[in-house]
Amino acid sequence: MSKQELVVVGQDAEGCCPTLLSAPLDEDQAAELAPVFKALGDPVRLRLLSMIASREGGEICVCDLTPAFDLSQPTISHHLKLLKQAGLITSERRGTWVYYRLLPEKTDRLAAVLARPDSASPPPRDKQVGAAS
Repeated sequence: MSKQELVVVGQDAEGCCPTLLSAPLDEDQAAELAPVFKALGDPVRLRLLSMIASREGGEICVCDLTPAFDLSQPTISHHLKLLKQAGLITSERRGTWVYYRLLPEKTDRLAAVLARPDSASPPPRDKQVGAAS
């Protein structure tokens, strides 16, 4: 018996969700992704996520996040809570402090949904037909 890989039309090779450019999202997919995009729609939360994701070692203490903003500690905690509820980060309490880590599975899924299928790549903007020179 041969081992052939079945690829579902509108999905990538790993069987992930369809991209926005390969197939429309169904209601369940849209309902799952909307809270994540909503969480990322706030500049403070986007900066927090960036700070967590880019931290050497993969995690950061809340004590290092709070001073970067002109906001109170409870406000920062609220933003972190929303990122956590959206499934973008996780946390671990160590004594007095809480440490945050990115959940790359969620950001990878977002990247996959937003990715342009290779076959649909348009020519560079300045080379498009009808583009002003």
